[in-house]
Amino acid sequence: MDGDFVAAVRGAAVALAPVLEPTPLQRNDFLSARYGADVWLKREDLTPVRSYKLRGAFNAMRKVLARPRAPSRFVCASAGNHAQGLAFACRHFGVDGVVFMPVTTPQQKIDKTRAFGGGRVEIRLVGDYVDATLAAAKTFAAAQGAHFLPPFDDPDVIEGQATCGLEILEQLGRAPDMLVVPVGGGGLLSGLCRIVEAMAPGTPLVPVEPRGAASLQAALGAGHPVTLPDVDNFVDGAAVARIGELNFAAFDGLRAEDVVLAPEGRICATMVEMLNVEGVVLEPAGALAIDALRDLDIAGRTVVAVVSGGNFDFERLPDVKERALRWEGRKKYYILRLPQRPGALREFLETLGPDDDISRFEYLKKSARNFGSVLIGIETSARENFAGLEARVAAAGFTWLDISDDAVITSLII
Repeated sequence: MDGDFVAAVRGAAVALAPVLEPTPLQRNDFLSARYGADVWLKREDLTPVRSYKLRGAFNAMRKVLARPRAPSRFVCASAGNHAQGLAFACRHFGVDGVVFMPVTTPQQKIDKTRAFGGGRVEIRLVGDYVDATLAAAKTFAAAQGAHFLPPFDDPDVIEGQATCGLEILEQLGRAPDMLVVPVGGGGLLSGLCRIVEAMAPGTPLVPVEPRGAASLQAALGAGHPVTLPDVDNFVDGAAVARIGELNFAAFDGLRAEDVVLAPEGRICATMVEMLNVEGVVLEPAGALAIDALRDLDIAGRTVVAVVSGGNFDFERLPDVKERALRWEGRKKYYILRLPQRPGALREFLETLGPDDDISRFEYLKKSARNFGSVLIGIETSARENFAGLEARVAAAGFTWLDISDDAVITSLII
């Protein structure tokens, strides 16, 4: 047993107590009934900053401040939850912070970070992408003698995140049959791996990554951290191109095939379902563990899924709903070749079924004399309806091209 680590995590939990009560571990009847299991949600979306990131940032800052000649200013690079955790900790400890964010960061996230900082935090917008923002933050910290606080690849951050696992074991009163954990840079997973190995050895941990940012799976396959050439940033709280070095060292025993990869569209469907059915607002990364239950055999087992965050900007809701409908197969996009003659459009509309609805209709080529190209989006109540619709369209003599799964075309025109 890693007694020193457990003692350090217990110390971190005591230090956190004045600002963070243990987050609820709630049995979810809806998910339990669906999967025939005993499903519990660890609600990290209910911390003061609506994510688990407060644990690591707070713990790392308190330990740095306990050192001789401790810095009076902290720096981080983040467009989301780590920034808010650092800002909250700066206000609590009465120190200054500088948060570097990409220029493209939504104003809502900027405002929330500033509010959590309570006047102690300066925000600097630098770069279009996180890599440029990170480089600027590290350069600034070195030049100013400030302390750069990493979001995940730091022993004190890992120790702080492990307090989440300590709470799970104490609240459940026993080891779960399975612990499902979302993964970005690996700080949360590494903390939970170490605390579970020490206190509940043999309990399997199932890591979950977004399919478009599978840096952990790539690292496990290679035997060391690797940098992904491309990352889908939609699940922004977990879209990390390279797993942390210190974090990876804690993953002894994990295999690449143990990692669940969650499709971005399916994550959106999970977010919409949890909002509509359970009234729970989740960010994309916060839905990862719940979404992964679809891929796991958990019938009859006690399963804890870590809900890592709920910082969702509702301006993104139309995009989330769009992605969810397309993943469910209830929305498609076509390029329709429409004859330029009276009555042609009416004839096409007559092919639609009672549950089919046109959500978008746009001429792409308005100067055509004989035929026009039309972008058409159709939403229906069940994916099976499209087979009948496409058959009726063909029987009516129309031709169209299904572009729903063409990532290049849809990214340009939808």
